[in-house]
Amino acid sequence: MPIGLHTDFINNVKVQDYFIEKNNIKSIIKIRKKFSHKGNFGHALLISGSYGKMGAAVLASKACLRTGVGLLTTHIPKLGYNILQTAIPEAMTNIDTSDKFLSELSDLLKYNSIGIGPGIGTEEQTQKTLKLLIQNSPVPLVIDADAINILGENKTWISFLPENSILTPHPKEFKRIAGKTYNDFERNKIQREFSIKNKVYLVLKGAHTAISCPDGNCYFNSTGNPGMATAGSGDVLTGIILSLYAQGYSSKNACILGVYIHGLAGDISAEKLSFGSLIASEIINNLNDALKKIIMF
Repeated sequence: MPIGLHTDFINNVKVQDYFIEKNNIKSIIKIRKKFSHKGNFGHALLISGSYGKMGAAVLASKACLRTGVGLLTTHIPKLGYNILQTAIPEAMTNIDTSDKFLSELSDLLKYNSIGIGPGIGTEEQTQKTLKLLIQNSPVPLVIDADAINILGENKTWISFLPENSILTPHPKEFKRIAGKTYNDFERNKIQREFSIKNKVYLVLKGAHTAISCPDGNCYFNSTGNPGMATAGSGDVLTGIILSLYAQGYSSKNACILGVYIHGLAGDISAEKLSFGSLIASEIINNLNDALKKIIMF
């Protein structure tokens, strides 16, 4: 409510905390032109999946495609080939020589964005693959799930992450890479310091997901609900952010737009179902409605 503060003061005061609302998103989102083709919307590489966790690769891949990426290649172990080709015919596959886990990298130079983590496990060879990726990636990385857990076991690798990379941990994963905190305020302070020190964007998932930036600013999301606290929801977010970065959004805008769209799709899902029955696939199914709600209204 207005309390009589001067408008100029409000507009010019220096702040480091921002609340993401629809007007912010409408100023970021790009509208497709009539003569666009798939090459205009980037080629993403998703490194994902292992024995027993191929669902993570499916969810992240489907979310990536549904958010508008032009081309997607998903690097998976051999056992996942039939699963991915059947579940998502729109995705291309790059097959690892290992049957059950990730053990190698493909050519990285042809991709506009690279993401790793959903369902990859923490096998020793997979850890070595992540290290090689950090050393050789030509673009900032989108890092989630088991890739963050691997970094938690190899903290010295964090300082070598490509500048402007994006990490998307939940609170326990954040604890593994940044250390224990005793309350939300201390955790937010440590989160900002982590982003500043390592020159990365950190998306700390939860109610009002917090995005810390290398300049110390922090953006809090306004969409989302408790029903999204379900298996696979984070894999969906990874796919969304990976897609947006491939399409030419900056790391910062990919994070801001990604968490907002993700939460809005979750809100639409909860309206149709309930918090208790919401699953990650429903978030993907409602990405279309979320995007239309932003663009058309």
